[in-house]
Amino acid sequence: MSAPAGQVVSDEIPATAPTSRILAVAVTLIATAMSLYHMYVAAFGPPEAVVFRGTHLLFALTLVYLLYPFRRSGPVAWRVLDVVLLALAWGFILYIFLNYTYFINRIIYIDDLTVWDKFFAVVSVVVVLDATRRVIGWALPATALVFLAYAVFFTHVKGQVLLEQLYLSTEGIFGSTLGVSASYVMLFVLFGAFMEKSGTGQLFMDFAMSLTGHSAGGPGKVAVVSSSLFGTVSGSAVANVMVDGPITIPLMKRTGFRPPFAAAVESVASTGGQIMPPVMGAAAFVMAEFLVVPYAQVALWALIPAILFYVGVFFAVHFEAKRHGLAGVPRSELPRLGEVMMVRGHLFIPILIVLVWLVLGYSAPLAALVGALACLPLALMRKSTRAGITWRSVVDALVDGARNTLAVAMACACAGIVIGVVTITGLGLVFTEFVIGLSKSSLLLALVLTACAGIVLGMGMPTTPAYIVMVSLLVPAIIKLGALPAAAHMFAFYFAILSAITPPVALAVFAAAGLAKADMWQSGWEAVRIAAPTYIIPFMFVYEPSLLTIGGWWPALTSLLTASIGVMCFAAALQGYLLAREAKPWERVLLLVAALLLIKPGLVTDLMGFALLGVVYFSNRLGRARVAQRQQL
Repeated sequence: MSAPAGQVVSDEIPATAPTSRILAVAVTLIATAMSLYHMYVAAFGPPEAVVFRGTHLLFALTLVYLLYPFRRSGPVAWRVLDVVLLALAWGFILYIFLNYTYFINRIIYIDDLTVWDKFFAVVSVVVVLDATRRVIGWALPATALVFLAYAVFFTHVKGQVLLEQLYLSTEGIFGSTLGVSASYVMLFVLFGAFMEKSGTGQLFMDFAMSLTGHSAGGPGKVAVVSSSLFGTVSGSAVANVMVDGPITIPLMKRTGFRPPFAAAVESVASTGGQIMPPVMGAAAFVMAEFLVVPYAQVALWALIPAILFYVGVFFAVHFEAKRHGLAGVPRSELPRLGEVMMVRGHLFIPILIVLVWLVLGYSAPLAALVGALACLPLALMRKSTRAGITWRSVVDALVDGARNTLAVAMACACAGIVIGVVTITGLGLVFTEFVIGLSKSSLLLALVLTACAGIVLGMGMPTTPAYIVMVSLLVPAIIKLGALPAAAHMFAFYFAILSAITPPVALAVFAAAGLAKADMWQSGWEAVRIAAPTYIIPFMFVYEPSLLTIGGWWPALTSLLTASIGVMCFAAALQGYLLAREAKPWERVLLLVAALLLIKPGLVTDLMGFALLGVVYFSNRLGRARVAQRQQL
């Protein structure tokens, strides 16, 4: 079962299809209204923060309780429970709206709470935890409950102050993380939904097939290219796998790739979509909010690491194919690039529109809105892409956009509970000092601890809340030990993402292994081997920020060039192949050392890396010549 292109599926529990026509109509109307409301706000500006965030959460909670019932079947009591919880969800949000003057004029932490204040504060926490559990499972709600228990039983924070923090301030449920979901994520998910309805997913696949399908290991390279393109409209590794995998994985197996390797290539390439500008995963928008920078700046920081990510995966596929003598797909079975661009090339224009608007300085939501509005009209301009596009396509895109935002919206609201507790209890400062003490004031050890925490957190929750928890607890320690804020946040972002391909819980690998009919563990370790350079790159850009384009374009370009060669060496070392024969053990060791030296920016390390690469190159060429002489004899 494949997800449509542009769908942000994340790790949530599958929604239940509406069981009646009336319910289906209600879901369609509410989801359409939610999308239109956010499009209006993007065009004409949002209301006050709490009103905007509250409206976003109200839409999301309504759809969650309609689409994710407590039990899919059972006694009527379960349905009654859903209705009661939905009514309470409306209650705690409308209570703020109807008493907004009181809300903004009261002196927080000074004025006593009324009985209704306390009641709806408790209701808000319970409802948000329950709705989040329904969409993405227990991991994040359980984490929030642990933080709440810490605040209640292990600190001197009064219950009234905690309730105010979580419900009656903009530091809890209605905090900046929910604002990111309302302002940024919703619009970019809508952009992806409109692109999917315009047929862009087919364009990405045909474009990748025409470029790389014929070369050695062509289907694997197609997975790399198409997944990087799909990453511009999807923030989910699992969604990416389910779109590309049904096509690329059978092709890879047909041309000789081992099933675990095929699954690993697709899962790793799909995971990179979250770090691929111009449209990255939802956590990138949260980062922009935390660092108070334009989203375009975050995308720029991510550019070189994203390129290195895909260079590493591309060459891992290439060397694996060469080592096993795997050919590509015959050209006669592939689309031609010229024909692809003539037939569907104009569907790239919405992505270019978003890029141009971001570069010109317009807000990211407005850029996404303009790109979304351009998708279907551009598809209608050509007969080749006009088929199947009707008014129903517009409604479907609006509905998909709203439904696909639910996981992020609830994750952000629930993460607000965690942030509220961390802020009011001072836990962030305590944890920072703990990490610094545990690492003995060593930045490297602190980075290793943060990397491990990111992978562990990402095993149980989506990237966005995993990143938010890391920012609350671990990133301040890295910054205090000398890392630049941008580098520290990008480091946390990367390792929250890499959990999708890191055993034992690697959701993207699980999805791809299922399609490939491969062993989960073998696929997981193959994924780690393919993505190995990506585990190194974040450490490098913390120590040398030129990899984040910080410090000027010339250092950034030279770092990109040498690091790309280093990533290629890393892939060659791990795959055991460089030119025309398998690399010997000592050559693989030298390639690995050369890779680390070249990935780290710096003239001395680069020269040392090139020297080691030269030794392996000439050794490989000499061995190739000897093989040729033996064949002649």
